[in-house]
Amino acid sequence: MKVWKYGDDINTDMLFPGKYTYSCGTAEEIIPHLFEDLDPDFSKAVSSGDLLFVGKNFGCGSSREQPVLGLRAVGVAAIIGKGFARIFYRAAINQGLVLVECPEAVDAYEPGDKVSFDLEGGTVKVGDGVFTFPRLPPEILAIRDAGGLLPYTIDKLREGR
Repeated sequence: MKVWKYGDDINTDMLFPGKYTYSCGTAEEIIPHLFEDLDPDFSKAVSSGDLLFVGKNFGCGSSREQPVLGLRAVGVAAIIGKGFARIFYRAAINQGLVLVECPEAVDAYEPGDKVSFDLEGGTVKVGDGVFTFPRLPPEILAIRDAGGLLPYTIDKLREGR
């Protein structure tokens, strides 16, 4: 697992350049352009299970879904942040991408620190520090497990609920 750290006010253009909005529709087309202008190595080096530590207002800007779709597709385990833009937060729920607000963990992390993340237990360990966050509601976890809101909803309709 790798840990990636980014600062405050990272907008959707930094996550996925707007010039590709209408030419990249699938996850496979989106992934090579993730963080293209902010961190050109990201899309080549990110792996399933990686964590992102981010500052406040992460995902601000336009309501583009491509960044969330791409991050989910590469298998980012969670984005641990100081705060998220509302529209990005909603898009993450829709795609089943886990976002956790834990500013203390973000502040504590320095490159090279050993990190572990326990979503169900509500903890992030950074070096010798253990930081807690409110556990996500079971519905949000179920949406994540289903692969997003649409598959979750379809499953519920099929179950007759």
